[in-house]
Amino acid sequence: MVLTRRSPRLGLALGSGSARGWAHIGVLQVLQEEGLKPDVVCGASIGALVGAAFAGGELERFADWVQGLGMRDVFGFMDFNLAGGMLKGEKLIAFWRRHFADFDIEDSPLAFGAVATDLHSGAEVWLREGSIADAVRASIALPGLFTPVARADGRLLVDGGIVNPVPASLARAMGADIVIAVDLNTDILHRHMQPLAVVQDPPPEQPGAVPEPEPAASTDWMSRLRFWAPAGAPAAGPAVAPLPRKPSVLDVVMTSVTIMQMRITRSRMAGDPPEVVVAPSLAHLGLLDFHRAPEAIAEGRRAAQAALPQLRRFMG
Repeated sequence: MVLTRRSPRLGLALGSGSARGWAHIGVLQVLQEEGLKPDVVCGASIGALVGAAFAGGELERFADWVQGLGMRDVFGFMDFNLAGGMLKGEKLIAFWRRHFADFDIEDSPLAFGAVATDLHSGAEVWLREGSIADAVRASIALPGLFTPVARADGRLLVDGGIVNPVPASLARAMGADIVIAVDLNTDILHRHMQPLAVVQDPPPEQPGAVPEPEPAASTDWMSRLRFWAPAGAPAAGPAVAPLPRKPSVLDVVMTSVTIMQMRITRSRMAGDPPEVVVAPSLAHLGLLDFHRAPEAIAEGRRAAQAALPQLRRFMG
């Protein structure tokens, strides 16, 4: 038997990250400009949405649409719901079906896969057949935000980022030899970190100096009382910084899910590392900042260009 050399198959694993996912567009634009043609594209959550547009050959038109989104447009896609999730998601998917290609995944011009999570068993589900719009809808069903998707086989599916936020393993299973993983959450904790306060050492005591008297024992509880005084109450002493704004329920849920996904991503990519990781710096963008697509796309382009030398080493 004669073994012949073949070109390596290139796969893309587009990660979850809600509105930060528009950065995937910038990454894909750079790859196209460099003449790099992936053989496989797969995604979780927003990565599945962008990946579906790319697989259908509609990236340019899709990019034009997202860059024109304003806050009013984003709000217009919100079909509020009282059970299972805040939004039904039907308006978004109906818009996709009307304006972008909805085809069977088996007929996709580019091999495509999406990741979802079985809500009952917690199993990872790879969506490789059927309507690409249906696969995207299941993959983006972030718990608490979108309602789960009921499948004909009885499964109830939610966001794929719950179990596999950057699906490099799916790209590998679909035959990719070289996997480019786009991780949108690498620096998310930076947004919530506060620098430690610097405490100055007390000046050395001078010989013959009279020591300052100890503060009264009541000072501490009095300062706390002033801190919690109602607005408009007369201040008794120096001003105290106000309490930080309490996050909303949605803020808590979304940030908690993002931190969880970041930890899962680190663990999974350590076990099966992709050849190239593109990591845009997106901590300044909120998870629902879908109207800030130009910023996300620009950062995706920057991160992709920074990763090109490493990618050329594998592809060369």
